Amino acid sequence: MSGWSLRLLGVGNASAVELGSAMATIERDGAPWLTIDCGGEGLTAYQRAYGGIPAALFMTHAHMDHIAGFERLFVAGWFDPAHRGEVRLYVPATLLPLLQQRVASYPNALAEGGVNFWDAFRVVPVGDHFWHDGLRFEVFPVRHHWPETAFGLRLRGSVVWTGDTRPIPEMLAKFADADELIAHDCALEGNPSHSGIDDLEREYPPALLARCMLYHYASAEDGEALRARGHRIGTQGEVVPLRHPLGTEPG
Repeated sequence: MSGWSLRLLGVGNASAVELGSAMATIERDGAPWLTIDCGGEGLTAYQRAYGGIPAALFMTHAHMDHIAGFERLFVAGWFDPAHRGEVRLYVPATLLPLLQQRVASYPNALAEGGVNFWDAFRVVPVGDHFWHDGLRFEVFPVRHHWPETAFGLRLRGSVVWTGDTRPIPEMLAKFADADELIAHDCALEGNPSHSGIDDLEREYPPALLARCMLYHYASAEDGEALRARGHRIGTQGEVVPLRHPLGTEPG
């Protein structure tokens, strides 16, 4: 298999365990290339799909449905010499203290001591962009709970992943201007930290909404209701073809 794709490891909200924690892997030529977030059900889906652990991840924010797989990832990485210290974590700099508090501050990463939690990883703090395997990603803040604690991601010309967010028309005007697929947080009903379909229909022009693939909904029934309203939804396990990132087109 050649080209670029997005494998949806989970598409549900924090309560929709049957849909998997919202998480995805960008694939290059059919192989996992960069994984977004590390939820518990999502990590299980990753291991089922690929038979190993992610070699590189980007973290959108530090809510538990997006980071619950970290302890398993630590154990798998630390006790495998081939992965120890080699699992690359791209983390927006303002998230580092939150991740430390939520996954790494427990006394002694191992009962016998001798190791820090982050020793299993290669942590790369990032600002508004980072480079992975020769390609540039852009990182932008979104509207989720508190300023500068949640972020979206763009691979220009290919895909935008919003992470958990309210509508962000001003950000998508800047960070989704190259005809990318937009994977967007959306449920049937919104709340102060997540988008509802009425919110997106109100705030996004039809041409932008037509590029959105909705995820982070509450149930399979809600997903079908979103589809019945004429919108594209992502489904767990789906592999979505992507356009080549700008600058990597074949030929």
